[in-house]
Amino acid sequence: MRRSPTPSRIPLPPLVLGLGLFLLVSLVCGVSLGAAGIAWAEVFRFLWAGLTGGTVHTDDAAAYTIVWEIRLPRVVLGAVVGAGLAAVGVAVQAMVRNALADPFVLGISSGAAVGANAVILLGAFAGLGVWALSVSAFASALAAMVLVYAVARSPHGLTPLRLILTGTALAYGFEAVTTVMVFGAARGEAARSAMMWLLGSLGGATWAQVPLAAVTVAAGWAWLRWRAESLNALAMGDETSAALGVQPGRLRRELFLVTAAVTGTVVAVSGAIGFVGLMVPHVVRMLVGADHRRVLAVAPLVGAVLLVWADVLSRLLLAPAELPVGVITAVVGVPAFLLLMRRGGYAFGGR
Repeated sequence: MRRSPTPSRIPLPPLVLGLGLFLLVSLVCGVSLGAAGIAWAEVFRFLWAGLTGGTVHTDDAAAYTIVWEIRLPRVVLGAVVGAGLAAVGVAVQAMVRNALADPFVLGISSGAAVGANAVILLGAFAGLGVWALSVSAFASALAAMVLVYAVARSPHGLTPLRLILTGTALAYGFEAVTTVMVFGAARGEAARSAMMWLLGSLGGATWAQVPLAAVTVAAGWAWLRWRAESLNALAMGDETSAALGVQPGRLRRELFLVTAAVTGTVVAVSGAIGFVGLMVPHVVRMLVGADHRRVLAVAPLVGAVLLVWADVLSRLLLAPAELPVGVITAVVGVPAFLLLMRRGGYAFGGR
């Protein structure tokens, strides 16, 4: 007999509606706040002018550029990246049945770092101009995905343990290559830029990066929602899922491809932002239970809100300088994660 998922705790419709509204408010705050603060009224006026093709007075040209060309693509991309990391975190934890898994456990982000740093430190793919960093990071992420899949695959398919061990081992190898590149950099500023990327940053966000990232994340999330029932079965173990009519080996291969594609895409535009994909799934399960249909409806919204505000803090704390956004997610995530572990009503894989 099928075991039902953990009972839900908060009704889903009001929670989704509330998070959606909070996300909209967060986006406006993300545009308004920064080293140069801009009032909400001005933000709305500039956004309306940008959306409708209206005119802006020459005295407001600088503020309009900050709102429309710098901050708005940044906060929108931050929301997309946060949503993608949260959704993939849910999927990866179900795929490998490990509460400590996150989107980077497969080694994809470490592979992407090699390509990104080849551009930053060595000037590779310079002919691609502004696209060089994203294209190189995504290409190396795909190469890492192929390598992880080839090494982890066995006659029995992709098993959780082999995936984790292979991804972790290859991640160390990719990180070693990246470290050699950083230490061998001739320019200190290039090494600093590389470290910013390794810790995650949305400082280079442009409108050109948003569509591909948004489409990839939306498509990946839609597929995961479609397979949510199968994820429920897979989380119970391979034998149980097979008894329920789910082919665990095939599903795990599909999950690997989807999560790797989404992870590679978001890492290519934002760097390796940690803790979102690890912490958000656990927070959401506390709110709505363990049913993946409900978790996947809420997790992207929570991830989007979290990353938008983390980026705001990264801009404000040392303004006009910026901190890597991954530093903020870690500072917030570590105590929050430890607090979750101490709560008696939630168990990380068992009591």
